[in-house]
Amino acid sequence: MAKGKVWTFSVTHMINDLVTTGIVPALLPLYQKAFHLTYTQTGLIVLASYITSSVMQPLFGAWTDRKPMVWMLPFGVFISVTGLALTGWAPTYEWVLFLIAVSGLGSGIFHPEASRGTHYASGNTKGLAQAIFQVGGNSGQALGPLMIPLFLAFTGKEGLLWFSVLAVTAFFLLMRILPWYKEQVQQSLSKRKQQNGKNHWPGVFWLVIVITLRSWCQVGVAAFLPFFFLHQMNMSYSLAELLNFMFLGAGALGTFIGGALSDRVGMKHWLVGSMLIAFPFALLLPYAKGIFAWLVIFLFGFFILSSFALTVVYMQKLLPRNIAMASGLAIGFGVGAGGIGATLMGYMIDLYGVTTILTFISVLPLLAVVFSLLIPSEKKLAS
Repeated sequence: MAKGKVWTFSVTHMINDLVTTGIVPALLPLYQKAFHLTYTQTGLIVLASYITSSVMQPLFGAWTDRKPMVWMLPFGVFISVTGLALTGWAPTYEWVLFLIAVSGLGSGIFHPEASRGTHYASGNTKGLAQAIFQVGGNSGQALGPLMIPLFLAFTGKEGLLWFSVLAVTAFFLLMRILPWYKEQVQQSLSKRKQQNGKNHWPGVFWLVIVITLRSWCQVGVAAFLPFFFLHQMNMSYSLAELLNFMFLGAGALGTFIGGALSDRVGMKHWLVGSMLIAFPFALLLPYAKGIFAWLVIFLFGFFILSSFALTVVYMQKLLPRNIAMASGLAIGFGVGAGGIGATLMGYMIDLYGVTTILTFISVLPLLAVVFSLLIPSEKKLAS
């Protein structure tokens, strides 16, 4: 494994997701207050980010599988971070939606290329390499909520423009490895005609459903659990976001450990087992209080997101002839499904209250177990 390259992809992934999927859900209460939004309108902000990212990722991946454009790797993350930074100066709700959509578009360009680069640098430890890459993104998501009080206390939302510094940093980090990445892509294209692997589309279908259900769990907790703590348990905003950090931080840890272990115990075994273990903690979410709440949220985040890295590798095994498109589907479709889920759950909150969402989330891991069992195992794919 080319560790230096993998860690470069991981760090830029952290920067990208810190200021997109990490901060966007954390900013929802602030946008709601600033522009007097309903929960449905609030959910649309997440949708604007997630849907542009999700639509772009598999399409861009399929496109670059045929006609690589390696320069889009640094360009994508620059657009992603800059778009979010400019929302700090957005004068209206409509401008927020537009800039968030631009940010999502950049993220959609970045992810399949960065994931493919990680695949090239992984050697024989693909699960571990993807875990390092994905834990960068998950760490960014976890750190996002912690940074919101800092910006509000010292700079206001206009201070989000400072994130443009991170955009430039990520751009130059990726420019340093661009010659290596271009060489790897060219070598891959020359070997493609010799590949004997076949795409397994039924398995792709079932895996996409599992990714969707997992994404709904993630966005449901990250975007709306703080509202539950704020309004149902009378917590402070800072404490509610700290619990959100606990959930996402546990997910980052689970992503790393799950990706590393999947190389040993098998991807399907870990996928089914992690969803099954997450199920009872999902049931306990609405009832956990005090220290018990911290424990439940940590364990739920750890297990529900511990399959994140391995589902990328799994998708690449199901689509051996379309590595970039596989990465776009595994990462991008989950992001888009999360945006759709956020809008749906926001609508449900407007009708039935925030507690309903936690009940909805509680059944999703069990459904994911059922669909995971339908995915062919690695041994069957290799035969």
